[in-house]
Parts: sequence; structure tokens; C-alpha cells
Amino acid sequence: FQANVYCILLCKILRIKVIVRSNTSPSGWSQNSLKKQFYKRILGLADKMMVNSLKFKKQLKFNFNLNAECIYNPLNVNEIKKLSKIKINEKFFNNKDLKILNIGRFTDQKDHLTLLKAINFLKNKIKLRLIIIGEGQNENIIKNYIINNKLEKIVKIKNFTKNPFPYIKKADLFILSSLYEGLPNVLLEALALNKFIISSNCPTGPSEILDNNKGGLLFKISDYEDLAKKILFFRSNKFDCLKKIKHAKKRLHRFDYNKNLKKYLIFLKTELN
Repeated sequence: FQANVYCILLCKILRIKVIVRSNTSPSGWSQNSLKKQFYKRILGLADKMMVNSLKFKKQLKFNFNLNAECIYNPLNVNEIKKLSKIKINEKFFNNKDLKILNIGRFTDQKDHLTLLKAINFLKNKIKLRLIIIGEGQNENIIKNYIINNKLEKIVKIKNFTKNPFPYIKKADLFILSSLYEGLPNVLLEALALNKFIISSNCPTGPSEILDNNKGGLLFKISDYEDLAKKILFFRSNKFDCLKKIKHAKKRLHRFDYNKNLKKYLIFLKTELN
């Protein structure tokens, strides 16, 4: 996203048409009035804007008076299922404990500490295991929290992998703890593999993907106790959660690979002709 500013300015200097695709909610990059005015002016110079969720589109209109086209991220379910069948040697998940997975960069945006606080809160209440896949600037902060709270036996950090799908397949539960998103692909990928999702109700994407709790569970941003309650609900209400998974799966057609790629093509042809 950050490159859009330079791209727009360069294209205007060279008199080239420019279409901007933004994929992260303004909640993450317009924290003050100065930034809002800056982005409003620069983004307003683009010939057209594209975003990846309907709530994102509404945010741009309400906060910046900018119009954008919403085209969902293309989801290739068949490819995900194929890659998920590749065998991995992950003994950490080979037990009867509740197996939880999180995937995301180690940054403030992903708010891993809220997830770890929930795990710490539950560690003496239920048997569980958590794998976090990722890397980034907050890695030492995350590792120090794990060590200081003696979570080494139930929490494992794994470096980023190009194929996380076998890990998703092995998990019982996928959790997203972000402060903001756009339309998180990882939630779509987890649903493609029939996994139950608990996500922060962050702007934007999760509530849209999960149909406002009909296809999963949403917790308050940065509220580890609310997250812990949702984990306990999943553990004790498997039948109700199975119904939510089925609902979410039925709604995955919105993100179909071929459907949304065609929308991209039509959008580009219309604007560039």
C-alpha cells in the first residue's frame, strides 16, 4: 500500500493512468487529521481506486470522501486443499490437546500479545497447544512473554513458511488477533480447510467473512478475556460451532478465484479503455 503514494505522484507527472488497489483498513494508516488530509489529497489524484471489502469501501467514503470499487481477494480452494495434503513432521500437534493456530507477521498490527494473554489465562483451565507461524520486528517481545509466563511447553513459534496449509489442516481452531486488516486471506484459507475461526472484530474484513458471528466467533479488539471465553465456548459447543463452519463455507462463493479475477479484468478494461 505504501508505494501507492509514490506511484500516484509519478504517474501524474508522466501523465499515465493509475489505478490504486488498497488492501489495509484506514484504521491502520490514518491515525491523525494531518495523515487523513494527506492521503485524501494523494489518493484523490488516482483515476480509480479498488479495495477488498465492503466495509473498507464505506470507510474510504465516510472518512475521505473517496469512491472505490470493492473486489474480494480471489480464493483458490482447490489449490489450498492440494497443498494442505503435503506431509509435515509436526509432533507438537500430535496429541489430544486443543490445537490452536495463528499465522501473521510479528508486528503491532497482529497483536500477538492479546492471543498469548488469553492462552496464559487458560493454561490451567484446559489442555491446549498453540503454534504461531511468522517472523518480524516483535519476535523478541513475543518470545520473552512466552518465557516469562512459562508457556514454552504449550506455545511454539515457527518461522514463516510458503506453505502453511498442512499446519492449518492439523489445527482444531484458527485465531486472528489483529488490530486492523483489509480482508485477511488467512481466514479464507482456514475456512477452505473447514477450520473454525475466532477473530478480533477489527476493521475491516473479519466480520464480513464470518457474517457477523454466523460463520465463526468475533471478540473485542485487544480483549484477551473475551478471546478466552470464545475459546472455551468452542471447546464446549462443538455442534453449534460446526453449524457456523457450514454457514461460512456456504458463503465462500463470494471469494471464488475465477469470479473475482474476472471482476479485476473487467474493471481494468473499463478504466483503461
